[in-house]
Amino acid sequence: MPQQRAVAEFLAARELHTDPAYRLLDLAAEVGEMAADATKSSEYGDTPEQLSVPEDELGDALFALLAVADELDIDAGAALDASLGKYENRIETTGTAGSGT
Repeated sequence: MPQQRAVAEFLAARELHTDPAYRLLDLAAEVGEMAADATKSSEYGDTPEQLSVPEDELGDALFALLAVADELDIDAGAALDASLGKYENRIETTGTAGSGT
């Protein structure tokens, strides 16, 4: 995935590699920022049609996720393909993408 390579190169060039646990905490924080924006813009869900998440916040969360993948030496593209296959199989066997748990 070219985006994962770009994140890996960015981290390497700036000597920003760190423990995966810190990357996971950063990812959780970035997703939390997106949730906060969504909560505020939709007035805590009262106006879901107004829900808004700034593109740069989504980008920050994506960067953080790809940085986690890089630190764990996981191919994000392969992980996504496996996940899509899992969801497709669930839909075929149960009629829904949800795990039921």
